[in-house]
Amino acid sequence: MPDRSWSTRAPCSSGTSPWRRYLRLADVRSSPGNHEDGLRLLTTGDVRRLAEQLDLRPTKTLGQNFVIDPGTVRRIVRTAGVQPSQVVVEVGPGLGSLTLGLLEAGAHVIAIEVDPVLARALPATVATFAPERADRLQVLTQDAMTVRDLPAQPDAMVANLPYNVAVPVLLTFLEHQPSLRDVLVMVQAEVADRLVAPPGSRTYGVPSAKAAWYASATRAGSIGRSIFWPVPGVDSALVRLVRRPSPAAAAGREQTFAVIDAAFAQRRKTLRAALAGWAGSAAAAEQILIRAGVDPTLRGERLDVAAFAAIAAAAQVPAADRGAPAAISATEPDALRPEGAESDVLRPEGPS
Repeated sequence: MPDRSWSTRAPCSSGTSPWRRYLRLADVRSSPGNHEDGLRLLTTGDVRRLAEQLDLRPTKTLGQNFVIDPGTVRRIVRTAGVQPSQVVVEVGPGLGSLTLGLLEAGAHVIAIEVDPVLARALPATVATFAPERADRLQVLTQDAMTVRDLPAQPDAMVANLPYNVAVPVLLTFLEHQPSLRDVLVMVQAEVADRLVAPPGSRTYGVPSAKAAWYASATRAGSIGRSIFWPVPGVDSALVRLVRRPSPAAAAGREQTFAVIDAAFAQRRKTLRAALAGWAGSAAAAEQILIRAGVDPTLRGERLDVAAFAAIAAAAQVPAADRGAPAAISATEPDALRPEGAESDVLRPEGPS
């Protein structure tokens, strides 16, 4: 079971928070740029001192790169459009840089941290740097991939996601937290490009199609390497996702995602060949594609999520009910198909 605590005191053998030993609360409150209630964001020096006190050595295994620039934190929170009293879930809060920014905006924050050392330290950091808002924080010590139930229903997610698990974590939360309406995540720039890529583009693939099942995705800005400690070897970017209805098809998420996985497992092959294993044979795949209104000579990179859902639905049609092919267009990426659309099978724009 996850450890859930609203406590603002981190365990310490001496009974005194380790951060009080290097930084007096009075000094925090009198620092330039503070709010009247004493809130201050973490600076480079703060992050390094916190890490030293915890004997923390950032590890690539957990994707630990900590934000050290208050200006960037405020920019992220501003871009996310966080509102006072909004419930925001944050995955991978680390030392608390973004957490403090969210609290500064007036949000109630549910922070999910897999590292038990960081999870225990976060309430004490908030109590020191944002004492008047410490009761707005709740910390769960848990692997984000296993999170299902939260203590409150978040309507927003704002997070600096670990690079190595960014897409799985994002898709997991979109699946299991239906209350999420708006998401802003910082990810590796290459991952951002894949999440927002439209059908037909070079970077369009599994992350693009699966994210489109839940939401529309747009790039919301670039983030330089220098605002992290340690400095990563890649650039970062912000991605905004706004939830929308899933495609109106008879197939569900699991069936549709199985088609997406199969189509991109051999992305240079036509759908007839790429879906042969999924359908049982190339001939069977061709018949399913025709029923779905999709040209079998297309490649998966040409289809939006609605087309993948239609293929999954066509595979479930009983033999007795199979009639004319369905109507779908590939010219409007990620669009949900209205009734009465054209009845032509999808045709490739050029040689396959």
